[in-house]
Amino acid sequence: MITLKEAVATLQASGSTHKASEMASHHKVSRLYLGVQNAALDAAVKTWRADMALDERLTLASDLWDSNIHEGRMAAAKLLVQARIKPDDAAWALITSWVPQTDTNAIAEQVCNAGSRRLLTNPSRIDELEGWTTSDHAWTKRAALMMTLPWTKLNNPKPADFALREGVLGWAGDYTADQTWLIQTAVSGWLRELGRHDAPRVWAFLDAHGDNMKPSQRKDASRNLPPR
Repeated sequence: MITLKEAVATLQASGSTHKASEMASHHKVSRLYLGVQNAALDAAVKTWRADMALDERLTLASDLWDSNIHEGRMAAAKLLVQARIKPDDAAWALITSWVPQTDTNAIAEQVCNAGSRRLLTNPSRIDELEGWTTSDHAWTKRAALMMTLPWTKLNNPKPADFALREGVLGWAGDYTADQTWLIQTAVSGWLRELGRHDAPRVWAFLDAHGDNMKPSQRKDASRNLPPR
């Protein structure tokens, strides 16, 4: 069992005061930054994940998140980025409990990456995400799209995948009325990825909702689309 104290000490040993200052300035959220490079963070997490049973990993992930250290929260989510976690209900519950606490893009990206793996193993969890789409917390609202990104990248989607994707496109259509940067970029990024695999569907979306999008985001959404 790796304790929180031991994990933080490992991260601190790889940190840099100069890098920590840069990170604090970049993320603009008041918390402790250790200045750990991504490669060092990934290496530490890989070691911990290999040496721990699932229940121990969940405990460490929870403790790292609650430390409110930037790298601690990043590591917490990375500990749960794994395709095979069985059973995974506790992991899903932990990940979703973090969503309302996200406040920076870097941490939110890691949480959504972990969540998307659990959603892929059990797509019925999409019902929980639907409740996030009307949240007053923009990061939660954004996470509903970010966790479903794998469905934009399927080369051979099944009928159930198409149905899920259409449901998310319905959320995205509603989101275009929200002009906040976090939401607009979530919509454009989701459409941009889908455009690599289903250009006609993205064109149809833009025909229906493009006028509600900011010009820069509409352009970003159509980046991978062929001319028509």
